Amino acid sequence: MSTGYAVSGGARGRYEAWTPNRGTEIISDHLAMEGATLPILHAMQEAFGYVPQDAVPLIADALNLSRAEVHGTMTFYHDFRHEPAGKHVVKVCVAEACQAAGGHVTSEKVSKALDCAFGETRPDGQVTLEPIYCLGLCSCAPSAMVDGRLIGRLDDEEIEEIAAECRA
Repeated sequence: MSTGYAVSGGARGRYEAWTPNRGTEIISDHLAMEGATLPILHAMQEAFGYVPQDAVPLIADALNLSRAEVHGTMTFYHDFRHEPAGKHVVKVCVAEACQAAGGHVTSEKVSKALDCAFGETRPDGQVTLEPIYCLGLCSCAPSAMVDGRLIGRLDDEEIEEIAAECRA
């Protein structure tokens, strides 16, 4: 039995293939919103698993912004991906509270168990491993998020469960 515990859950769905028509449809769905740039970028990532580079000029044209402004917004917020993520996305907290609770060693163990370096997607496309700066589980450190599911008190047993889940 695992000593870590899931704080919240949510299954990660499959992503659509990028098409300019679908991108235009997503933009149209959010165009009337005030400050539509972020909602459009979030919707693109939700639909495709990343924000395709080909979407940037479509977003810029629709919002009467420069491509540089849209690109600047994308690169300012670290959660926006420029390439498709793996089937599973594992984020390990590297903030101070988690580091104080052994997070550095835990991070290394997660990377080794997944056979994936931080900031990379394994060549088989099965998993993407990312650092994240605070999941809000400081009292349950060290912590991680697997496909949107928060996990506190991350230990060796929980790491193995994450690795098994990512192999499935």
